[in-house]
Amino acid sequence: MSNETVLKTTSPRTDTPSVAVNDNGPTQSSTLVELLRLRAENQPDKMAYTFLKDGETIDASLTYAQLDHRARAIAAALRSIASPGERALLLYPSGLDFIAAFLGCLYAGVIAVPTYPPRRNRPDPRFEIIADDARASVVLTTEEILSELDSRRTKISELRNLYSLATDGLDLDAASKWRMPDIDGDTLAFLQYTSGSTGSPKGVMVSHENLLYNEEMVKWGFGHTEETIFVGWLPLFHDMGLVGNVLQPLYLGIPCTLMSPVSFLQKPVRWLQAISRYKATTSGGPNFAYDLCAEKVTPEQMAALDLSSWEVAYNGAEPVRAETLEKFTETFAPCGFRREAFYPTYGMAETALFVAGGPKTMPPLVYEVEKAALERHRVVASSNEGNAQKILGCGRTWLAQKVIIADPETLLPCSEQQVGEIWVSGKNVAHGYWNRPEETEQTFQAHLADTGEGPFLRTGDLGFLKDGELFVTGRRKDLIIIYGQNYYPQDIERTVERSHEALMIGSGVAFSVNREGEERLVVVQEVQRTFLRGLNAEAVFETIRQAIFERHELTVHAIFLLKPRKLPKTSSGKVQRHACRERFLAEELESVANWERPQGQGISHPTVSFPSPLEVTEGLIRDWLIAKIAQLADIPQQQIETNRLFTHYGLDSTGAIGLSGDLSGWLGQTLPATIAYENPSIDSLTQHLIRLQIPNSTKERDSSNKMKGNDTNPAPKTSFFTPDFSLIHN
Repeated sequence: MSNETVLKTTSPRTDTPSVAVNDNGPTQSSTLVELLRLRAENQPDKMAYTFLKDGETIDASLTYAQLDHRARAIAAALRSIASPGERALLLYPSGLDFIAAFLGCLYAGVIAVPTYPPRRNRPDPRFEIIADDARASVVLTTEEILSELDSRRTKISELRNLYSLATDGLDLDAASKWRMPDIDGDTLAFLQYTSGSTGSPKGVMVSHENLLYNEEMVKWGFGHTEETIFVGWLPLFHDMGLVGNVLQPLYLGIPCTLMSPVSFLQKPVRWLQAISRYKATTSGGPNFAYDLCAEKVTPEQMAALDLSSWEVAYNGAEPVRAETLEKFTETFAPCGFRREAFYPTYGMAETALFVAGGPKTMPPLVYEVEKAALERHRVVASSNEGNAQKILGCGRTWLAQKVIIADPETLLPCSEQQVGEIWVSGKNVAHGYWNRPEETEQTFQAHLADTGEGPFLRTGDLGFLKDGELFVTGRRKDLIIIYGQNYYPQDIERTVERSHEALMIGSGVAFSVNREGEERLVVVQEVQRTFLRGLNAEAVFETIRQAIFERHELTVHAIFLLKPRKLPKTSSGKVQRHACRERFLAEELESVANWERPQGQGISHPTVSFPSPLEVTEGLIRDWLIAKIAQLADIPQQQIETNRLFTHYGLDSTGAIGLSGDLSGWLGQTLPATIAYENPSIDSLTQHLIRLQIPNSTKERDSSNKMKGNDTNPAPKTSFFTPDFSLIHN
């Protein structure tokens, strides 16, 4: 039996975490600008941030004085082209340039809008919608990205009339021209665009007060002190990476070491190696990151890891699975990892980041409830293991923030025996959605029907409170969450129905199902009657898979094609996603054709002995890819068709980055992180490598490295214009 804390009956947590007062100077600043100015004055030479360019090698570092100097120089340049209150798009790869630019915006009183650079040579509607919705007046980026953007301005209308500023080439002497802006705690710091929707992403208005109050909550909830050390790989343009990994260290006055998400995905052990090397005490990510480490890190790599310093292994942004905690703990206990370090947490962009978690040093709390009762939104402690469902607690609330559970229909408070919607109030709750007064009213201005208490933020999540512990059970909305990223089913459905002429408009649904402990995407779509005879179902499946991958960077678990009027709908013609999902799970869908991703067959895939890179040929590259894809899909090599898209075998954008890392290691070549994404089949990737003269250059590189005594397993290089491998969306 594992040493998890299992709650079968009422068992309140009465412990109080021991948290030392931070001695690194003032944390009562009213704005982040004031905070950094004080850090630069009181701790000028203390290291603030270090960035590992490949997840292993130090690329750049900034002290507080250097960071303040850069922020002032950027702000001075920015004020010459933008006024306080205007919006600036931040288009950066992960790195210190982004941090300096974000703070430069705050120093100028300009509202930052973090996002990722538009995709190379492909439409990117979400980027264009964000740029348009924010009504940005300026773009901040690097000289390299700006050069690429300048060549594309005519194709992206939202960029045509924007001023552009490359911050990595600025004259830092401009810092002397900076003047403190007229800002206070109520001033908006940035717009955090909620993820998922390509149709209407919403900009959450986050103020300085929201951020500072949230940072104080995180400090107490995570048990942070002046001795805390951060390591992070999360995307900096989303709340968990920005508010958690960048601003919390600034708030505490402690060091933080960062790497790109791509570096982690290419080689997950890099994250754990950084924790081991820098003796990090706090680090984390979504649930899938822990699964990935347990799956990919080899015994040889584990032998060199020391994870004993890791005190807070936070886990959030997607449902936290008890099985993941058990597997990760079992795998890395020999490296010094302790189960009590796991820290399930709950939060969202609308609360600046953090809502509940902890306390620190307590093992995650697991509550076993009756599965049948939970489906009826009732909370009943389980007395029968056969009918039990384990739910992992997400901790408690902190400071003066308040969380209640309310009936989403009657707006009345729920008892501890009821599942309801999670409502939140506190100074960390954002001001609302940018230029969306109606949606702001609906989401941020909820009041209890009996007492009128409020306003509360309606999270759209379902859960219950038990002795102060928050348990999240699901979503009230149809939101799909895969790998910590939110997807609106309407967007996926729109992509599907437009992908092939045989498909009916407004007659498809998308939903997720749990398979082997992970959420998987299912698409059910009606076919126009005139196309039923002679329907080439395989061509339709391929078109749907590719369209979803290109637009949403998702792979599909199953596709069902139905005759007209076979999709569950209301009397008014609205699709019923929940009813369709129930029919799918009950195997009651009447389809004219269906496809399901090849399932893992529990095959033992022996390590294939490939010749060294010195002897690589086109045939060997193809054979290596066949063996690797078969291993990833857990199917026999004989079932791999080299002309099939990788999506057919379940390889999504995350898997594509991992494949590029494995391929780079085998070839001893520095390959772009997007190489498998941009050449999405064994045949196309093989031919691309041949065109790059990989066999010849590999031989030359191998010979050269042997002469020099260099390592022939370099880290693959990343691309500034990668797809949105952000993973941590709100």
